[in-house]
Amino acid sequence: MSYPKQYPRFAAVLILLTSILPLTPLLASLPASVDGTPLPTLAPMLTRATPAVVNIAAIGHVEIRQNPLMLDPFFRHFFAIPEQPRRRQTQSLGSGVIVDAANGYILTNNHVIEQADKISVKLRDGREFDAKLLGTDKASDIAVIQIPAENLTALPLANSESLQVGDFVVAIGNPFGLGQTVTSGIVSALGRTNLGIEGYEDFIQTDASINPGNSGGALVNLRGELVGINTAILAPGGGNVGIGFAIPINMADSIMQQLIEHGEVRRGELGITAQDLTPDLARAIGIDRNQGTVISRIQPASPAARGGLKIGDVILAIDGKPVRNSGDVRNRVGLLRVGTKLNMTIWRDGRTLQRTLTIEPNRQEKLAGKDVHYQLAGAIFSALPDSLAQQQKDGILVVSVTPESPAWRASLRKNDIILSANRRALHTLEDFRRATKDQRKLLLNVQRGDGAMFILLQ
Repeated sequence: MSYPKQYPRFAAVLILLTSILPLTPLLASLPASVDGTPLPTLAPMLTRATPAVVNIAAIGHVEIRQNPLMLDPFFRHFFAIPEQPRRRQTQSLGSGVIVDAANGYILTNNHVIEQADKISVKLRDGREFDAKLLGTDKASDIAVIQIPAENLTALPLANSESLQVGDFVVAIGNPFGLGQTVTSGIVSALGRTNLGIEGYEDFIQTDASINPGNSGGALVNLRGELVGINTAILAPGGGNVGIGFAIPINMADSIMQQLIEHGEVRRGELGITAQDLTPDLARAIGIDRNQGTVISRIQPASPAARGGLKIGDVILAIDGKPVRNSGDVRNRVGLLRVGTKLNMTIWRDGRTLQRTLTIEPNRQEKLAGKDVHYQLAGAIFSALPDSLAQQQKDGILVVSVTPESPAWRASLRKNDIILSANRRALHTLEDFRRATKDQRKLLLNVQRGDGAMFILLQ
């Protein structure tokens, strides 16, 4: 089963209710109205919203790590050890939200459908469809799938920037695989970051009950508009303790558009390293404020360097929106498309300045081998870092290789440099993607130290 990601630092408390008063006579006697006014209910809103929330079942397979001796046929034959399975089946249950009825687009979490070979979607009306994966982004835990269905209901998108602490919200999903369930609560906090749950974090915190299986489900306001995608819970015992997290729909929608268009998120960079502005640091710098972020490093020849930023500048706002901490900068820059211009308000030596910068491709972007060729699963690739790029022009770097993975068995090792793929020279990760697209055979020219070799995958 797929579980909302859990925050493991807290001990769980189980409260057993040892006595429950008989409620049937009381409930049976509740009036339909009081003084002519109907009792408040969410039923009309839920009647419109619940058909847009779907149940998702994802079936996949993962490699089983084995003792290297078990891979030796002579060892197995000598000790009469039968052939061992190298893969096992996995099944994940979660939720999703229809956001485009005409095209059948469904938003969900990456961890619900990750490594799935087959994705099945069940609608509220009982219909079931096999879904197509359009794109996924592990860093934000967002994925987009598509179903070939007619007469769908989509949820309208709210502006999550207008949410306030105390707003009433409703969570709709498939907890514990029970089927569609609705819970209610309020927005407990906004802009939760630095939780270590995702790479890009700007969570809505809610006390609406969210449990395992709610992942990818809808967080809606009382108008039935989608304000967030339920993603994580703080629950060491496996269930709800009143602290759940949802990805704001503004962030999810921005990622979704790129996934639909490109099948991936093409993040850019400014070329800065920043740290939170603390009271002590603010006094040392001479600025009278406690929120913001200080630039501690600028990469040479980066957009930040060309835009006139300097080490020690304090970033106050991006495109007019105040910056609270370094997480704000990372989220806002990381979600902008390459080529986008942004206006940055900075503080420098007692003056407030404006700078315009252009987002450029992220040179430190990483690419998973499984997204290139199934025999490269277990390897992570990146563009050459500055230290290597100054020495040679061509190639992409093998950042890491998991022992006994398909990439390991294909002879790739950490710090290898792939010079070409299918006889096409590589300069960027995008070159690697293009050279390997729709190719069953893959010929790699690999540099290792002072030597080089060819690796053929087929």
